[in-house]
Amino acid sequence: MIIDPTFDFRTGIKLGQDPDKYSKILQTYHKKLWSKELPNGKMFDLSESGSGTLLCHRSRLGEFSLSSDSISHSYIFTKRMQYIIGQLDEERIEEILRPLYTIGQFILFPSNKIENKATINGARGLSARIVDRFDLTLECIRRYYGDGESPLKDVLFRYREFFALFENFRGYVDFFLLNDLVDDEYESVNFYLPFDDSWPTQPLPKSLKEYELYISKTIDFVVKRGNRMVVSV
Repeated sequence: MIIDPTFDFRTGIKLGQDPDKYSKILQTYHKKLWSKELPNGKMFDLSESGSGTLLCHRSRLGEFSLSSDSISHSYIFTKRMQYIIGQLDEERIEEILRPLYTIGQFILFPSNKIENKATINGARGLSARIVDRFDLTLECIRRYYGDGESPLKDVLFRYREFFALFENFRGYVDFFLLNDLVDDEYESVNFYLPFDDSWPTQPLPKSLKEYELYISKTIDFVVKRGNRMVVSV
C-alpha cells in the first residue's frame, strides 16, 4: 500500500462526517503506518476491532483500543474565533482546511475510558489551557515522561500503560513521526505560538496576524510529517 500524503480523507465519506470516525481509508493508513516495531524491539501489530474505525492491539504487551484523532486545529468553526475567521474569504478557508484533512494531521490515542473519565483526546479538547492545540499537548506528553506538571498530567497518567510502550519521549516522538515539532535533542517543543509556562486559559490566536502565524506553522508541520510517513513505510 502506498501512503499518499496529499490524500483528502473527506473523500469517500458523507459531507460533514468526521474522518476519524467514518473514513475506512484513514483506518487503513493508520494500520499500515503504526503496525511496526516499538522502541523495545517488539512488534506493535494493529488489527481492525470490528467496531467502526477503531484499531486494537493484543499481545503480552497488553490490550489497547485505539482511535484516530485530528491533532491540529484550524479553529475555523470555533465560535470564539469568528471575529478573526470572519476576515478570511472562502478560498483562504479551504486553503487552510485542505492540508488538515491529510494523513500528517492524524494520530492514534487510546479510545477506552478509564475510571469513566475523559480520554486523552477528550481531555485536551475540554481543557481551557490546551484548547486542542497539539503543540501544547505534546509539551504535556514531554513533561509526562519527565515527571513534570502540566494540565494533562492526570489523564496521561491514567494511560501510562500506553505511554510505557514507547519508553520515553524520544521513543514516542520517533514512533509517531512527530520530529518536526521538537528540537534535535528532543528537549523542547517547537510551539506554534510563544509558550507561556503559566498555562493561561484560552491560548488562542488573538489577531489575524497571530492566527496566520499559528496556521502556517501548523500546516508546515502537518505537511512535513506526511512526507516523513511516505519514507517510513
